[in-house]
Amino acid sequence: MTGDTTAVRVHDLWKSFGGQTAVAGIELALPAGRFIGLVGPNGAGKTTTLSMITGLLRPDRGTVHVAGRDVWSDPAGVKARIGVLPEGLRLFERLSGQELLAYTGRLRGLPGTEVDKRAAQLLDVLDLASAQHKLVVDYSTGMRKKIGLAAALLHNPEVLFLDEPFEGVDPVSAQTIRGVLERYTRSGATVVFSSHVMELVESLCDWVAVMAAGRIRAQGPLADVRGDAASLQEAFLELVGARGRDAGGSLDWLGGPAGPAVDERGPGASA
Repeated sequence: MTGDTTAVRVHDLWKSFGGQTAVAGIELALPAGRFIGLVGPNGAGKTTTLSMITGLLRPDRGTVHVAGRDVWSDPAGVKARIGVLPEGLRLFERLSGQELLAYTGRLRGLPGTEVDKRAAQLLDVLDLASAQHKLVVDYSTGMRKKIGLAAALLHNPEVLFLDEPFEGVDPVSAQTIRGVLERYTRSGATVVFSSHVMELVESLCDWVAVMAAGRIRAQGPLADVRGDAASLQEAFLELVGARGRDAGGSLDWLGGPAGPAVDERGPGASA
């Protein structure tokens, strides 16, 4: 692990698609050795931001440093120090779980015996040992997230990036993933994960960045961002300007008496 106290530093980061600005000049300084949540509503720019930070998407402007290295001038150096579990995870589905980890580890340049040892330990801890010879194409959503996490952790990265890691995951798998991540951060490593579920972020993270409409609205220790609010959810709604919004004000017909009868035969039907 590095001695730098900042795991990720982002300066003036911009990205547009056509005429739509997805990320608008954000600044981030994420501390090392913390469990960090990047939170925001759907469409806030979280996935685009993580893609640029991890070198999967080139920004229009700005700089990103991870573990003290520039993502775009030293991509190999950065990728050797990070693990990524992206949204819409794509895996080599015709490999077994064990084969996938063996292949991933060797791509990372690890000795075969070390890969096999680490893979066996990860499969055991993530409750995948009994499915290690099963093809990944036959894995459930939770199992796919867990094998993807194992592949991201195999080379012992300094910083781990996770995009909605608990989306679609059953409670048992979620608890297993959570335990592994908490153990990982206790070792001094850094986890950065995106989510729109505030309760999850509040229970896991000690540092958060709130994003909306492509901009960072707040960042810092969880207690500072939450402030005097009763929960992170309440603080979040205030920060993104959604507090007090009446979602059903114009739906006065919903749940009321049935309206006029509709001819199910469609328009133009004759009696």
